[in-house]
Amino acid sequence: MSDEQIPTKPIADLNIPTTEATADPDEHTVALSKDVTLNQINNTWVRIFLPREAVDSSSSSCSNKLPLILYFHGGGFTMLSPATKMYHDFCSELAAQLSCVIVSVAYRLAPDHRLPAAYDDAMEALHWIKTTQEEWLQKYADFSNCFMLGDSAGGNIAYHAGLRAACEVHNLLPLNIRGLVLFKPFFGGVKRTKSELRLANEPDLPLSASDSLWKLSLPIGVDRDHEYCNPMAGEGSKLLEQFKLLGWKIMVTGGYTDPLVDRQIELVKMMEEKGVKVESHFDESGHRMKDFIDPAKRNALYAYIKNFLLSASAVADTSCE
Repeated sequence: MSDEQIPTKPIADLNIPTTEATADPDEHTVALSKDVTLNQINNTWVRIFLPREAVDSSSSSCSNKLPLILYFHGGGFTMLSPATKMYHDFCSELAAQLSCVIVSVAYRLAPDHRLPAAYDDAMEALHWIKTTQEEWLQKYADFSNCFMLGDSAGGNIAYHAGLRAACEVHNLLPLNIRGLVLFKPFFGGVKRTKSELRLANEPDLPLSASDSLWKLSLPIGVDRDHEYCNPMAGEGSKLLEQFKLLGWKIMVTGGYTDPLVDRQIELVKMMEEKGVKVESHFDESGHRMKDFIDPAKRNALYAYIKNFLLSASAVADTSCE
């Protein structure tokens, strides 16, 4: 697939279904949602999801505040947004199933805004959350129990933004990040892995498409062994030591019929070797969209994430100051 074949137009021009946010409590939705501007100059924004049970509850005391998830959508860094129906529905159900507040970030897209623009926007979202007076976040979100979650390219963003955030935890207070969830994260490299060679023509993400997406997204002049693409480059990021020191837990999921599965397994092994607490889930699935569309796979993912959040939050301080 050539660069010209990769869709990079705004989502409205791609005929991909989108969903409007709804903050009306009379709407029959499992979660309420609303859009808030993040950076007007960069045209970035967030969609906040609040489970209906939080609104229906008569109490909003500190002890009843909900875990906070910062979510980054997939799309190869080049397309989609929190308004994409698939992601809107996923975040709505996730908020309801896990009883958490979700902030889904509409970061800048390549090729107009190459990496690290998306990482910069992720960090801006974290700093915005810690200072905002936005009503839902102030009333319902437990800033001391925060997680970063992303799928595919969003998993890559959660990983790299997580590395940055781990180096400035004091600047992010009162936000206290407990861990990261990387759902089939999008990584690559110059030398092909066995799974990439074996599944080079896998229809969901053939190597030609993957290569083109990296060409559109990476800084001009670098190859796929750049750290943004290949976390193994240079023996892995030395910043991973911060994950260990902070006691963060990292969850990585993948599928054995996904061309990128070897990359994901390598990442897990590298983090384990560096003493990072890692939980991994690998199954036979490969098709990324099926994990969002298939109710059984979606529910299994919700269960994985819920158990992970509970284990990572076990030592969270839930006392009111």
